[in-house]
This record gives sequence, structure tokens and C-alpha cells, in this order.
Amino acid sequence: MRALIVVDIQNDFMPGGALSVPHGEETVPVANLLMDHFDIVVATQDWHPKDHSSFVTRHPGSKVGDVIEVGGLPQVVWPVHCVAGTRGAAFHPALNVEKATIFHKGVLASIDSYSGFFDNGHKRATGLGDFLREKAVGEVFVLGVATDYCVKLTALDAVREGFKTRLIEDGCRGVNLHDGDVVKAITAMREAGIAILNSHQLVAT
Repeated sequence: MRALIVVDIQNDFMPGGALSVPHGEETVPVANLLMDHFDIVVATQDWHPKDHSSFVTRHPGSKVGDVIEVGGLPQVVWPVHCVAGTRGAAFHPALNVEKATIFHKGVLASIDSYSGFFDNGHKRATGLGDFLREKAVGEVFVLGVATDYCVKLTALDAVREGFKTRLIEDGCRGVNLHDGDVVKAITAMREAGIAILNSHQLVAT
């Protein structure tokens, strides 16, 4: 069984959002196209409390993009984004999530969660891994935002959880906080055994 994992296609990550990912809206038509080719679709959703530890408002003297330490883990400082229940946390209005099972992440104020499977300390699971196993999924296809953060960590955790993992590259967009971050992320995923595909290869089969 194959599953499509749609990562964080939310308003705050779109142009004009609080943490805008360049061209993030271009992931929407790719995701919508591919959903019809999978029996199982999962959508992850950043769902932060208003005092989340990644927010710049929690760290006086820091600025967005700084890397600090929180709870013994490196933490990029981000603008306030995807606060649970807000419009910014909602999925892009054009994203067809009707058939998707939704998993929230980043729900604890004390720790971030880039991956759709675990928090960044790998201490709390979201339930996604168990859900996929219960559905007898052996292979997952990942797309969304951002390539160099939540997409990458979701894909790498999928491999660690034992799933054959594929990245749909044309369905991803990255933050690229530093030049080359997206390229490095793709390289890291490829080195972990993740095949890099595009949507046309799937639709054609």
C-alpha cells in the first residue's frame, strides 16, 4: 500500500504569510493532482500554541533566522506562525484535504516538531507511523513545505520508521534561509536512500 504525505501546506507558509516560503503556493496543484492517485493521503499541520518556543517573541535579543538552544536542542528562531486555530494555521484554501487524514505537530510549547512523525527530540510521536502501519503502508511519497525543514525531516523519519520513501521534488518548495540549504536537503535525503521523483512520473504510471 502507498501513501501520500502532504507536509504543512498552510496559509502562514504561503506568500504573504507570517513565514512565507518562496513560491509555496506552487505546491498546491501538485498535491491536488497526486491525491487522486493514492488511496491513503495524510496532511501534516503545524499547530503551535501561542507561546511556542520557536517564536522570536519568546527570545528577546534574538532575530529571525538565529540558531539558539532550547531544551538542549538547536532551534531556529522563527516569526510567530501557525498558531492553533488561526487563519495562518489553516490549510491553503485551494488544497483539497477532504480525503486526507490530518496529523498535528508542534503542539507543545517547549519543543519544535519539523517532522510529521516526531518532535525534534524524538520523544513524542504524532501517531503518523502507527497509522501508516495499521493501514499496511509500505511506501510513502512526500511533498510540501519546506523542503529544507519539515519535508526533509518527515522524509528522513519515514525511512527510519521502515517505509520505502520517495520525494516529489516538483511538489516541494524551500525556505533556503542560507544559500544552498535546499540543495543540501535534497542531497541528505538522497543519501538516506530516498528516491527523488517528480509528479509526472507518478501520474504517467
